[in-house]
Amino acid sequence: MGDTADDRGTRRRLKAAWFHILLALADGAQHGYAIRRSVKERTDGVVKLYPATLYGSIRDLSDQGLIEALEGEDDPDDDQRRRYYRLTPAGRDALADEVGRLQEILDQARATRALGGA
Repeated sequence: MGDTADDRGTRRRLKAAWFHILLALADGAQHGYAIRRSVKERTDGVVKLYPATLYGSIRDLSDQGLIEALEGEDDPDDDQRRRYYRLTPAGRDALADEVGRLQEILDQARATRALGGA
């Protein structure tokens, strides 16, 4: 639950939508529409999370223990129908693991001759 390693101990890759949602929540709790807007802004509109993808991913991330819904901690001045989500410690770890995995890929790409490396 929330473990991003497979049985051999190698890191599993996060789905792209999951990565972007976790990254959006790294800055603090947000409701679904704010997550969607944050992802769109962070990617200059390249990544658009449509409602079915967004809320299906939120459900799956919650089931995996990577995010949790806030109960009774919503902004009292905001629409009470909105549900806010935040990263769990396992979600923060999964995000850090994915960032590390992506960094390794970038390092390997930069080291290739085609990109002016070694």
